[in-house]
Amino acid sequence: MGGGARYPYPKYVWSPAGGWWVRPSNWASNTVVAAVGIAAVTFGVWNLSAKLERRTVQPISPIPSMLWAKEYAKDEKP
Repeated sequence: MGGGARYPYPKYVWSPAGGWWVRPSNWASNTVVAAVGIAAVTFGVWNLSAKLERRTVQPISPIPSMLWAKEYAKDEKP
């Protein structure tokens, strides 16, 4: 299976992705760092979105964003 044997490639070609047949030894830690970065950005955007969410027309039935939106918090008084 596969595309055949690995052929010789030019050493003078530089690639930001790593070039031909790259298998970095630290791929697992790179993946963890990328996942943590994506999670941090997602968390920040989520919090900002929940803080700024305002509904001009109230939903007829409960929707999931009512659980985290400050507009629907029970302990706060308008």
